[in-house]
Amino acid sequence: MIPVLVVIYYLPWEGRYYTCAIIFALAAFTDWLDGYLARKLDQSTAFGAFFDPVADKLMVSIALVLLVASYSNPLLTLASAVIVGREIVISALREWMAEMGKRASVAVSYIGKLKTTMQMLAIFILLGSRPDTFAAHVGEAVLIAAALLTLWSMYIYLKAAWPALMPKESNKN
Repeated sequence: MIPVLVVIYYLPWEGRYYTCAIIFALAAFTDWLDGYLARKLDQSTAFGAFFDPVADKLMVSIALVLLVASYSNPLLTLASAVIVGREIVISALREWMAEMGKRASVAVSYIGKLKTTMQMLAIFILLGSRPDTFAAHVGEAVLIAAALLTLWSMYIYLKAAWPALMPKESNKN
């Protein structure tokens, strides 16, 4: 879906914004549905558990790059950088914690789910809007709120992982 999104976004066609928003919404919905069904039907696989979050982060990151390139808004750029940066940090943290056998300490939280919902909503609104419209400003505000939730969720994950990151030295006698 990512190449289709990028190509359509740059087409000289009036309906490209709405089409990109619909493509993004479909990708987000099918991703959620796939995960829900995999858990509900006990069909989870190691490949899916690894690849699905990578695909999600790629889709979000590419969409944010497209938006940053189109919007001349430093706050949107900063919010996008916070979101992408957090995803890299937390992905690395989860991988490292999994190698240590402590993945459960960085399991997805309610704030993380809320952050994801806000990000998806913001990107949907922004992809479907022309810059400098009321809808675009609403999307920018939602993305900034998502970036704040992103920082909060990163704090929660880092706090949960801190004992494993900084183990206390054993007593030396």
